[in-house]
Amino acid sequence: MLVSLVKWYQIFLIMLEGKLDMTYDYDLFVIGAGSGGLAASKRAASYGAKVAIAENDLVGGTCVIRGCVPKKLMVYGSHFPALFDHAAGYGWKVGEAQLDWEHFITTIDKEVRRLSQLHINFLEKAGVQLIPGRATLVDPHTVEVQTRHGASVQRQKVTADKILIAVGGRPIKPDLPGMEYAITSNEIFHLKEQPKHIAIIGSGYIGTEFASIMRGLGSEVTQIIRKDLILKGFDEDIRLEIQEGMINHGVRFIKNTLVEAVERVPEGLKLTLSGEHTEPIIADVFLVATGRSPNIEALNLENAGVDIVPSSIEGPGYSTMNAIAVNQYSQTSQPNIFAVGDVTDRINLTPVAIGEGRAFADSEFGNNRRVFSHEDVPTAVFSTPEAATVGMTETQARSQLGDDAVKTYRTRFRPLFHSLTGASEKTMMKLVVDGNTDKVLGAHMVGESAGEIIQGVAIAVKMGATKKDFDATVGIHPTSAEEFVTMR
Repeated sequence: MLVSLVKWYQIFLIMLEGKLDMTYDYDLFVIGAGSGGLAASKRAASYGAKVAIAENDLVGGTCVIRGCVPKKLMVYGSHFPALFDHAAGYGWKVGEAQLDWEHFITTIDKEVRRLSQLHINFLEKAGVQLIPGRATLVDPHTVEVQTRHGASVQRQKVTADKILIAVGGRPIKPDLPGMEYAITSNEIFHLKEQPKHIAIIGSGYIGTEFASIMRGLGSEVTQIIRKDLILKGFDEDIRLEIQEGMINHGVRFIKNTLVEAVERVPEGLKLTLSGEHTEPIIADVFLVATGRSPNIEALNLENAGVDIVPSSIEGPGYSTMNAIAVNQYSQTSQPNIFAVGDVTDRINLTPVAIGEGRAFADSEFGNNRRVFSHEDVPTAVFSTPEAATVGMTETQARSQLGDDAVKTYRTRFRPLFHSLTGASEKTMMKLVVDGNTDKVLGAHMVGESAGEIIQGVAIAVKMGATKKDFDATVGIHPTSAEEFVTMR
């Protein structure tokens, strides 16, 4: 009798600790079906875990729905006018070109929805249950999902041993008068008409890429930035080359200037400015690309004891945003709750969210505890001209190692393709090297196919290749990429 009581007491303690799977509806509940959530849920399910995922929007997240995929399709579309012009240098005669904006936008939207359905199919094949609706935390092991059916709202509560938050981020607008007239990167994919003149504030990825896209499509573009250069944090040579290239393509930059207010006038939208440039700007569309904030407001994190970490954005009218605090294993302050992707505000890139999600699933369900490395993560800016980078900038290297220990190799040239077009396009490549060890610390490029080229170079940088390794590699001639192994 005593042995039996002891046994039941032990089982009761285990249940209190949440170690019996049968005490929960799911082994893993994922909030958010974006890149990180999809990757984690499918990987966890492959290990035999019972997994559900909640999503209040189209499945696929920012990247598929309103980010890298539709944006890259717009980038492709924006290149055709230049290609038509370049064709003349090779003897081609191309007639008058005209963009059917409605067809362009509609076709991109159809592709986005096709990809979203494809991700739903992948979840089904993986055995992950998709629950449409908005999920919020009730306590450390309970989630409430609200699903709308017309005017009615259906609520269901489910429990899980582990919870993963992967809701990503959202665009933010400065708290300034007239911001209701502005659009963000969410809405730009659904404009009913092509803007004749679009004004953009923001000097990061989004503002820079859409300035290039809209200019390539034929719109007049004015990009208003708070400093001298775009793309803070990138290597200085990249920043200079892109900005100069964009100016050559017809983008107008207004530097060292702030937008103070926006108002609707008969001619369109009037932007009141302060700083180096004070003459108002009139545009028919105004895009705000001043940053993104982790999408945590509706999660009720306090119910589960999940801590956040504040990070501030400088500038008048800009807000303070909060991200979920996590450790190297993506674990929050609540041991059974995890977070990956842009909601943690580590490196806001789709492949990073995917990598974090898979590392989480391997660690918690695959008996393979591991950390996702955030070092030497390559990235590209799909502006015109395009840029890509991996590893340290020259400034970072000099700051860490000292000026005397850093060597740089740089080349700038006109690509062979443009020897017949007459265009003044330039390609820039750069290597940052540790002079003591000969290790390549960073690789940077501005020019056509920069993203494709740096993806391959990133493997060498990640593996710790030296400048001698680069020098010993035979180049493919004639290509732009061969310059990375011929720089002296």
